[in-house]
Amino acid sequence: MGNLEVKKSKPTTNDLKRSYTMSRIRGKDTSIEVSLRKALWKAGIRYRKNYSKLPGTPDIAITKHKIAIFCDGDFWHGKNWERTKGRIQSNREYWIDKIERNIERDNEVNHKTCGNGWRVMRFWGKEINDDLSGCVADVLDAVFQSNISLKVADENICKLYPCELLCRDSENREASELPDSIAGGCPFFESLAEMPCQNL
Repeated sequence: MGNLEVKKSKPTTNDLKRSYTMSRIRGKDTSIEVSLRKALWKAGIRYRKNYSKLPGTPDIAITKHKIAIFCDGDFWHGKNWERTKGRIQSNREYWIDKIERNIERDNEVNHKTCGNGWRVMRFWGKEINDDLSGCVADVLDAVFQSNISLKVADENICKLYPCELLCRDSENREASELPDSIAGGCPFFESLAEMPCQNL
């Protein structure tokens, strides 16, 4: 048998349009990411971009407060998906499978990132474009809540001994009843009530 020549079908106008559109999509530094980053920087928020140390590589990571921010394109991440997927006409099976996998992956990333002690914030592209100041306000609120948590944690650290206090009403508990990591840190006092700690 001779060499078989396989004829490739000529791309249609729709195929060419789709190929061009796909080629223009950027994985990083999209317009919505840049808009939110600039607004956060102007508001005094410092961050790392495309933070690869976390699952999903958050577009913005405020490491001091453990806040991971994702800027999600409406179509690619399935905004109003039950309604949107009904509007897909061309190549339905391919696009529905692709977007639903993206949604599933986003949920997996959320779960893993939260499991690492980080707060996840996701903003739709439309949210960023239509209400940038509102998105910034949400982030500032998250930072404010983090500051409160950090302050409370700092107040519960004994200034004299490397022990973390269980709670403020534990002053009558004997040291022997506390976990080793706490009781072992205060070897000179039989109970928390005897400790000259400013937090009690």
